[in-house]
Amino acid sequence: ADGPFVVVDTGGGSTEMVVGELTEHGATVRAAYSADIGSVRITERCLAGDPPSAEEVAAARDLAASVLDEAFAAVPVEGVRTWVGVAGTITTLSAYAQRLREYDPAAVHLSRLSVEDLHRVADELLGMTRAERGEHKAIGPGRIDVIAGGALIVDVLGAVLHQRAGITELVISEHDILDGIARTLA
Repeated sequence: ADGPFVVVDTGGGSTEMVVGELTEHGATVRAAYSADIGSVRITERCLAGDPPSAEEVAAARDLAASVLDEAFAAVPVEGVRTWVGVAGTITTLSAYAQRLREYDPAAVHLSRLSVEDLHRVADELLGMTRAERGEHKAIGPGRIDVIAGGALIVDVLGAVLHQRAGITELVISEHDILDGIARTLA
């Protein structure tokens, strides 16, 4: 994968975004931002229905887009060549998209999801009831309630990264060099 990279971690309460590069001296961070939107927060604020209504989904998309605008103002992504996603929401989306019967780190690590795949996955998850999401064994019990909201945030990120940097896919990592730096800065 080619740098510069943007590394994203969509958590429960926030979404961390870091732009950096790998050099012979290690990882350098150009910019980092913690956006005040995450899978739990967006679900609680917008996605009450089971499944959420079209109006709820539209409101969630608007909220995610407006909060992420601040992140993209703080972290310029123009010129970024590779989008890397880390941590539970994003790894779960990969496992779900691959239709894994159970979560498998080896199948998830370095898997790729196109921006179109992310949009389809978000739409599928947002269209399901809680019980339907619970039937997918790759979605951990603690994520069943909030994975659709997380998917929506990642989908909005993908659309903006495509528009601003021509990014066409997300590379999913179980661990990566910039992840440690992102956590240090967060």
